[in-house]
Amino acid sequence: MTAALIVLGITVLIVLLFVIGALKVAREYERGIIFRLGRLLPHPKGPGLFILIPIVDRMVRVDLRTITLNVPPQDVITKDNVPVRVNAVAYFRIVEPSNAVVQVENYLAATSQIAQTTLRSVLGQHLLDELLSERDKINSILQGIIDEATSPWGIKVSIVEIKDVEIPSSMQRAMARQAEAERERRAKIISSEGEFQASERLKDAALVLEKHPTALQLRYLQTLIEISGTPSTTIVFPAPIDLLKPFVEQPSEDS
Repeated sequence: MTAALIVLGITVLIVLLFVIGALKVAREYERGIIFRLGRLLPHPKGPGLFILIPIVDRMVRVDLRTITLNVPPQDVITKDNVPVRVNAVAYFRIVEPSNAVVQVENYLAATSQIAQTTLRSVLGQHLLDELLSERDKINSILQGIIDEATSPWGIKVSIVEIKDVEIPSSMQRAMARQAEAERERRAKIISSEGEFQASERLKDAALVLEKHPTALQLRYLQTLIEISGTPSTTIVFPAPIDLLKPFVEQPSEDS
């Protein structure tokens, strides 16, 4: 009787261990890729509770959340032969869990290598000015190439962003001088445009005053009023003869 109880207890324990080992739980963002005797089952398991056959089944968990991949700094020679050091960040997620496990050994390392080589290749085809001013366009090109390369692995690359562009100090000084010269050029152009517009207005005013001499006298009187407001004690100004003619010329008594 005692031996039978011991055997029964051992049997119950084995069954409990079997059941505990067979029960698996996958979170909402996880999927379980099941290999049964080495063969891939067609449908991933999860989320929630499911049963595996101990010894027969082997499960690989796959995270479906968006993964942030930091691309390490890469030394790049731009199209105009400027050495720069560039790093980037890529955001991707797994859309086909089975392919991410079966088609590539380590999808994270493989995606990182693809991103690094693509970054060097694409930036080497652009000028430094394009790299600095057309970053959105280059990001779109990088995203398209990396997404196409990783698509067979069940990966969807959503965003690729260039983070930092390190330029040699000598090139930075040259760019600063270029920017300063460009600002001076624009300032001179604006100043010359202002002088040209002012001269055009003065020309128009001269034509108006030439046609209307009375307007010239009124402008002269206005100038005298403006001068009188200054703190100067002595003001010397020319008096046009035209203003004095009515006082100088006396009417003839014979007429």
